[in-house]
Amino acid sequence: MPAPKSALVAGSRVYLRRPQLADTTAFVAAVRASARLHRNWVQAPATPARFGAYLKRFAGPESRRAANTTCAGLLACRTIDGAVVGVFNLSEIVRGAFQSAYIGYYALAPHAGQGYMAEGLELTLRFAFRVLRLHRVEINIQPANARSIALVRGAGLTREGFSRRYVKIAGRWRDHERWALLAEDWRESRRRRR
Repeated sequence: MPAPKSALVAGSRVYLRRPQLADTTAFVAAVRASARLHRNWVQAPATPARFGAYLKRFAGPESRRAANTTCAGLLACRTIDGAVVGVFNLSEIVRGAFQSAYIGYYALAPHAGQGYMAEGLELTLRFAFRVLRLHRVEINIQPANARSIALVRGAGLTREGFSRRYVKIAGRWRDHERWALLAEDWRESRRRRR
């Protein structure tokens, strides 16, 4: 089944699209069903009000202007039925001499562990480097999150450092590893895979 017209980027099993108000009920239910999966890793919007705030920041009109957006939210959807399997957010997009952004992500139950996030991350990188024309993306991961570290390592990111007490999640300041990928490294890895 081909990806719908709303797809920004499509792969074989997953496509990325922007979140929208019509997603509220299903999204909030999926986040609540994923509470154990998300535990201390992420604080996803688990109420309609928080999802509304998320939409305003990551899917508002300014997020659609690739040349000057500072945030872009992307839902990873399964191609066969459109089910939302995960979320990818590009934030703190800085232009000028920097051309960089942070990527945050999380899977949604019951779709975790099925390879959808690996394809979703590849598509997010394509969106970041081709559509947004960024030079660098950075992903910060708690050291104990082995699945997330495996995900970014598999996508070709390089561990660049360690940030102590970097982000406050679930009421605690948590250490994070810094992983990054440059546009030229991404292009070269795609050439080698052909």
